[in-house]
Amino acid sequence: MNEKLSQQVKVYVIACSGPADLNGVRMLVDKNELNPNEIVAVMGKTEGNGGVNDFARDLAVKSWCTFLCAYFNCSPESVLERVALVMSGGTEGVLSPHFTVFTRSFIPFLSSSEKGLVIGISHTKKFLPEEIGTMAQVLETAKAVKLAMQDAGLNNSDDIHLVQVKCPLLTNEKINNLLIRGAMAVTQDTYKSMAYSRAASALGVAIALGDARQNEIDNSTILSDFNKYSGCASISAGIEVDNNVVIVFGNLVGSSSPYFISHTIMHDSIDIKSVLEMFSNDFGLDLLKSYSVISDRLVNIFVKAEASPDGLIRGERHTMLTDSDVTSTRHARAAVGGVLAALTGKTTLYVSGGAEHQGPSGGGTCAAIIKRK
Repeated sequence: MNEKLSQQVKVYVIACSGPADLNGVRMLVDKNELNPNEIVAVMGKTEGNGGVNDFARDLAVKSWCTFLCAYFNCSPESVLERVALVMSGGTEGVLSPHFTVFTRSFIPFLSSSEKGLVIGISHTKKFLPEEIGTMAQVLETAKAVKLAMQDAGLNNSDDIHLVQVKCPLLTNEKINNLLIRGAMAVTQDTYKSMAYSRAASALGVAIALGDARQNEIDNSTILSDFNKYSGCASISAGIEVDNNVVIVFGNLVGSSSPYFISHTIMHDSIDIKSVLEMFSNDFGLDLLKSYSVISDRLVNIFVKAEASPDGLIRGERHTMLTDSDVTSTRHARAAVGGVLAALTGKTTLYVSGGAEHQGPSGGGTCAAIIKRK
């Protein structure tokens, strides 16, 4: 009879001086505090504009692949098949560049009624340029989320609190090659393609978790009907991938992880109330009482931010969508990052711009990992 195993996840938040700086990671490895062979996912916040030409994300991915291939005894390219690397560009305002590193190991099953953090990963196929931002990407993402749930051992969507996806975008080269073949892209605007890719991926998460029905979604829904969304989806687009990379986070009875995850929805960029309620109701923590309590137990917050498409926040006009000098996603990251940094006293926060179908319009999903008591 096979012995039942318990998943043990450990989480490390490591500051970096640049996208390729893994010195902090190496220090933890040298001290035997971090086992590189157990790394299953890395979520990075890298400086850059977060746009189509943000090559900092690709530099970070290549650095991690070069670092890990020596431990995995494989080629740098093969690392991507074993570890989910998700880099989100843009650390505007007070946000600090950092990597959140997740390791996973399995130990004899623990008999416990308490739930703890578990993690699962998967990858979709590589997308043709004409599939990006369409139902093809939606359905492939939904399949990948289901596979990541299986990898995590999660069967109930109620136990899932964050689905992180890295998705591709359209470059000029991809669009030109597509036109030569006589095919059509969903858009010829490379920046707009990021939004389409995020939107399609988020709707795939919504289908997989039961937040939306597949027969209710078609190509016309994508980046249009914002009443369809997932409250657990966090999607980042970039040039460094041609497929979708999926990470599912949840809680499971019997997990030996010393962490717990929960999530809420920020209904707009200044929705502190929802975050306070999550910490109070789900974690038993009062953020307003003491920063020391938060610094002791809060590991990281993962949040989506966007400029409200109607140009208003609580009835007042904002200019994030009409500022031609700075893109709206950069404004949104800076705004939400400042709100949450002030609330938690931490700046190594994962704030990602562009929240299409990731929470209600103008808001975004918000998940937090804390240390269990």
